[in-house]
Amino acid sequence: MTIFSLREVIEQAVQTEKTGNEFYTAMAKKFHENNELKKLFETLAAQEIKHEQVFTSLKNKIKDEAPDGWNEVSLYLKAIVDSEFFLGKDKSLAAIQNVNTSADAIKFALGFERETLLYYYGLRDMIQEKKVIDEVIKEEKSHIVWLGDLRKSFAE
Repeated sequence: MTIFSLREVIEQAVQTEKTGNEFYTAMAKKFHENNELKKLFETLAAQEIKHEQVFTSLKNKIKDEAPDGWNEVSLYLKAIVDSEFFLGKDKSLAAIQNVNTSADAIKFALGFERETLLYYYGLRDMIQEKKVIDEVIKEEKSHIVWLGDLRKSFAE
């Protein structure tokens, strides 16, 4: 049973934001003919870079000791990391090849954002820098709202 350190969990958050940026950049290129979708994906890609910087800064501030209750939270976070939307060549970036329509792109992006949000809520419970995570969580929620609204507009 693998237990991640807090530093490893934050590094995974950094990598997740890098993956999100790569995914959204690829989607903006893939759907360049749809201006609304292209702009949305470009905006999301830019915000992922900003979040990556926030987590990199946070990683440099944390202490190496595990907070109380860390083992349980670490296992929860590992379960999220093992989901299809998270890190790894065989996961979210590989899935880009299966995204053929704008509806597919939005559906996958929503899944990615939801998994990321769950991960950040778990991380938030364990760190003292809650205001930093709260700001990222707020922006991740806005991503879900934007994507949800866009999905509705494509369904109509």
